[in-house]
Amino acid sequence: MRRREFIVGAAGLVCPLSARAQQSNQIRRIGVFIGAKNDPEAVARITALREGLDALGWTEGRNLEIEYRFGGSDADRIRSYAAELVNSAPDVIVANTSPVVAALKQTTHTVPIVFVLVNDPVAQGFITNLARPGGNITGFTLIEFPMVGKWLDLLKEMAPSVRRAALMFNPVTAPYYPGYVRDFQALPQTLEVELSAAPVRSEADIEALIIGLARESGGGLISAADPFNVTNRSLVLTLAARYQLPAVYQFRLFAEEGGLMSYGPDTHDIFRRSASYVDRILKGEKPGELPAQAPIKYELIINLKTAKTLGLTVPPSLLVRADEVIE
Repeated sequence: MRRREFIVGAAGLVCPLSARAQQSNQIRRIGVFIGAKNDPEAVARITALREGLDALGWTEGRNLEIEYRFGGSDADRIRSYAAELVNSAPDVIVANTSPVVAALKQTTHTVPIVFVLVNDPVAQGFITNLARPGGNITGFTLIEFPMVGKWLDLLKEMAPSVRRAALMFNPVTAPYYPGYVRDFQALPQTLEVELSAAPVRSEADIEALIIGLARESGGGLISAADPFNVTNRSLVLTLAARYQLPAVYQFRLFAEEGGLMSYGPDTHDIFRRSASYVDRILKGEKPGELPAQAPIKYELIINLKTAKTLGLTVPPSLLVRADEVIE
């Protein structure tokens, strides 16, 4: 029996049918493979995707059927659900995170896949090149290695006492970050901050890393965009607050939930934009001929309450640049 998973509140508004659907009255089927089930961020990303689809005339329950899978950061579950989703024979799959895309790529070379929020898809072997991906995969990228320098600049500007910082990631779910750190370290450095790659594989590793950074003065944390970090964000935020550790995060949900600040692409905008590729594929275009797209909107979020708790005075230069300040 085929397993079906649906997310609460996923129903959308009824919009006019697309031209193709008006002609054929055909219900098309897509799969959406995303993070943890019932996670508020997963809900927001699905909502953004559905908004984009609705705007293009694709409405679930009318001319569109959506089958959902939620893998979190569990590698075994991701592989199992990838096989299930491919076997259900959707017209296209929207895939969030590198482990999900990797599992789908191993499972099918024919079902069209639109990845969303994936780093360095060429180096990871998902596509041939950005301009002409080839094969059955294309999509929307997240960041490149210069972002590491931007995070470090922001952390130092917010907390001038920081002299050493660790970029935290899980090498299983986000294996590309050591390369990003090496590329960054190869550049001429202007900040007197030592940056190191900090792989973590468990909650105990997260705790040990944060305690170690906070044990001596001058420590700081960069929490990379990683399914593992997102899944364990409550623990990360709790420990950073407990040990008074300045930290910068990529996703705004970290700042909204108590993190000091976040800087990165607008993930909801990227999900909304990804609907355009779903639409084009459903209308007959080949994913391998659709160029992979980079983010176009970035946002800086500062949690003023957390800054005060850490004894930090937010520089006016940061406040002026912030897209949102959480009081």
